[in-house]
Amino acid sequence: MIPFLDLKSINSQYREALVEAATRVIDSGWYIQGAELSAFEHEFADYCGTNHCVGVANGLDALTLTLRAWKEMGKIKEGDEVIVPSNTYIASILAITENGLKPLLVEPDESTFNLSTESIEAALTANTKAILIVHLYGQLAPMPGIISLANRLGLLVLEDAAQAHGATLDGRKAGSWGHAAGFSFYPGKNLGALGDAGAVTTNDEELAQTIRALGNYGSRKKYENLYQGVNSRLDEMQAALLRVKLRNLGEDTLRRREIARNYAQHIDNAAIKHPISPQSSISVLESHAFHLYVVRTEKREDLQAHLNKAGIQTLIHYPIPPHKQQAFTMWEHHHYPISEAIHQKVLSLPMSPVMTESQVRAVIEAANSFQK
Repeated sequence: MIPFLDLKSINSQYREALVEAATRVIDSGWYIQGAELSAFEHEFADYCGTNHCVGVANGLDALTLTLRAWKEMGKIKEGDEVIVPSNTYIASILAITENGLKPLLVEPDESTFNLSTESIEAALTANTKAILIVHLYGQLAPMPGIISLANRLGLLVLEDAAQAHGATLDGRKAGSWGHAAGFSFYPGKNLGALGDAGAVTTNDEELAQTIRALGNYGSRKKYENLYQGVNSRLDEMQAALLRVKLRNLGEDTLRRREIARNYAQHIDNAAIKHPISPQSSISVLESHAFHLYVVRTEKREDLQAHLNKAGIQTLIHYPIPPHKQQAFTMWEHHHYPISEAIHQKVLSLPMSPVMTESQVRAVIEAANSFQK
């Protein structure tokens, strides 16, 4: 079976360096908010092109604490609207509702899976105060237009970059476009920890300090609490391991793009729609991080069964749109046709920097042999 994502093989590449980093942490006797975290925060901020990075416990906390910090800073208040894609993973929306804010679902562009500047502008109301952009599957949304719109109207922009480590647009990386960005380092991400981990990047020093305090029980100085905070900290062990893997993120991203190019150029089946086209893939391949390679088909169950029979594991990202989830009954009578169609048709092919050429060819051959 060709695995969808072989985490064991991915991490085995760096075993010696990972063991060395883990040993360094163990021997240091310092396991929370120490030198490894500080070093990783500086290195990841430099990688993304921002002034600040704040490590937190996971990607959801990165988004939740950013919105909470803006509330504490008086930039938004409970009940304000936050625009968010209607086809995103539920975490993007949970960060909004957890803060007593109102998610305003907006349909994505069918070709990119991301929000467009036009769709955002059409959805704005007098109560809209922020835009939560999701760079879904590893492709950046059209940030120049979105930032221009936000600046003109005084809106905050938060990037959900959980799937976009290393993605670029106009020479700028994900995490450097908005007022802040939330990253996840869940093990399966392009930059994955060996456990839960996350971070916020920003150029706003006050925001960074507020998030850091909120994630440390609301405290900047021990036993003095400015806010009713939470415990959300990136620990020394995960920071040290992430430092090892960050050094190879560029090479891993190039390999993902190479696999995507092969898929786009050689999977030739009318029943399968690519996320990129062979003709336009050059510019996209220079920017897309390809966390996932997501195709669309009218016969998803049949295609998935066909590939599974050929020994190829696939996954669905995601089978149920947020407005159809039991957790969000307020949307039970709402209809978002583009998102619903996407969630019914998408299928993610294997995508991993450790895939061999023979595995890539096997996926292509199996996909081409599928008959609708």
